Amino acid sequence: MGKVVGFGDMLVRLSPPGYQRFLQAASFDVNYTGAEANVLVGLSNNGIDTEFVTRLPDNAISACAVSMLKRFSVGTSHIAYGGNRLGVFYCEKGASQRPSKIVYDRKNTAISEAKPTDFNWDNIFQGADWFHFTGITPALGEHLPQVVEEACQKAHAAGITISCDLNYRSALWSEEKAQSVMKNLMQYVDILIGNEEDACKVLGAVPGNTDVNSGKLDYSGYVSIAEQLINTYHFKKVAFSLRESISASDNNWSAMLFSDGKCFQSKKYSIHLIDRVGGGDSFAAGLIYGLMKAFDPQTVIEYATAAACLKQTMEMDFNLSTEDEIFRLMGGDSSGRIQR
Repeated sequence: MGKVVGFGDMLVRLSPPGYQRFLQAASFDVNYTGAEANVLVGLSNNGIDTEFVTRLPDNAISACAVSMLKRFSVGTSHIAYGGNRLGVFYCEKGASQRPSKIVYDRKNTAISEAKPTDFNWDNIFQGADWFHFTGITPALGEHLPQVVEEACQKAHAAGITISCDLNYRSALWSEEKAQSVMKNLMQYVDILIGNEEDACKVLGAVPGNTDVNSGKLDYSGYVSIAEQLINTYHFKKVAFSLRESISASDNNWSAMLFSDGKCFQSKKYSIHLIDRVGGGDSFAAGLIYGLMKAFDPQTVIEYATAAACLKQTMEMDFNLSTEDEIFRLMGGDSSGRIQR
């Protein structure tokens, strides 16, 4: 089936129990997460060989994070160690008309201080077929754009497929800085993943008539943006997730894949959200899985969309759905009836 290498950050997630607000919380639920790590867990859970590359402080908290990855069969043998701290984010889950809130504490983390000498990409890519990163990683530190580019150069030279989820984070860098870095990295990318807003802010693509606050989507705008991006950067495929936010508790969810000059659109799911964090990562994992399994384009986008739908019904960031469960949802079994 091949091997997927992911490079990125690992964080501690601290969440008030249930739907409590930060002000109410007397304790926090603890989880270990990160965009690329979430993707790899989703893949490993369905039998794909994976390897997570990052830089962590050599302490007991990092050991907990690594243990969590190992629990889900994600490879950890190429993690670099150094620095003093692991990043943290606090997540207050919203409900109905009250939005969720996330507060980041990720300055001066081990990964933010990473340098090119921390990683031997020739060794890391031994036996690899796929390399995945997000737009979060190069935003984390002074040397990270160079580190990511060196990884992409090595992967490209080795004939490894490269995917990137744009994942713009305004708390990490400005649109101008993001564009100056990410436009350069796009020359190495085969599979681009994102949404209309990310494509606009990270790559300067001209948006359609989507209003992310109203939840209304202009599908023709996505086609236009995909065509712009493919013509400019020569991606093999572009995939967009399409989220219509009715409230913090209920979203409509679908996606589109642009491949070989054609647009493939998934069915739409109405999701009553349990935890939407990690939904985009599970979409990326489903897309990578479908492409590695050589599904036809329509099946690829249906699989990725259904996988992400199921994740958003689960607590915390990892998608623990199996291939059988995902195909069952794709086939129309969405009643949620108890299975005995």
